[in-house]
Amino acid sequence: MEQPDWYSNAQAYWTSVEPTVDGMLGGFSQVDPIDVAGSLAFIDEYVHGVKGVNNTIKKEPSLRTHYACDCGAGIGRVTKHFLLRVPFDTVDLVEQTPIFVQQAKDSYLADDIQAGRVGQVRCQGLQDFQPDDNKYDLIWCQWVLGHLTDDDLINFFKRCIKGLAPGGLIGVKENNSTQNYVVDEEDSSVTRPNDALKRIFTAAGLTVIKEQVQQGLPAGLFTVRMYMLKPCSSSDST
Repeated sequence: MEQPDWYSNAQAYWTSVEPTVDGMLGGFSQVDPIDVAGSLAFIDEYVHGVKGVNNTIKKEPSLRTHYACDCGAGIGRVTKHFLLRVPFDTVDLVEQTPIFVQQAKDSYLADDIQAGRVGQVRCQGLQDFQPDDNKYDLIWCQWVLGHLTDDDLINFFKRCIKGLAPGGLIGVKENNSTQNYVVDEEDSSVTRPNDALKRIFTAAGLTVIKEQVQQGLPAGLFTVRMYMLKPCSSSDST
């Protein structure tokens, strides 16, 4: 995982992938609506609150929806199908593969860019990404963090904490292995077990305030977990 060509190998792999939804999902485009529905349900209580019996307010909304950042965005599938449907006013994207960025700008997100709902589309690896300070209500990271080494992932999260607006949160949706790290040499990625991810969150100064397994995915795939994270120093209610 620490080899010098870790990131360049990942770049080479993704450059060979077709810039389509099917390409983004490794040939499993049928999981897109299942994935999106799971993410929307996961975030709903933070955006809309929770109602009890007789429409009483059980939990107030706690997340503003001005700015979101889609990390490892590919062509913008998660932005278009999830984050813009939350809805966030503006979504920035970070993606290291130039052909994906070009596809997002020229075609897949062209209408959303024209409407001003997609802001920056940055061609950059997450190991180098520095968000603007105090900008984002939500930084969402999905099926990408396995490309970062443990040390780079901790540092990435520390930078993301500085990029959160007051009350902002970090969302993570990733594959989980059962026990040990599972390394994929083909695309230079590692699948981490749940407890390893949690150790990384803690080392970065983050607290898990919600954790949930994505349901309805095809048999034989890794377990997929969603985590909502807030900075340990945050006094916001959970």
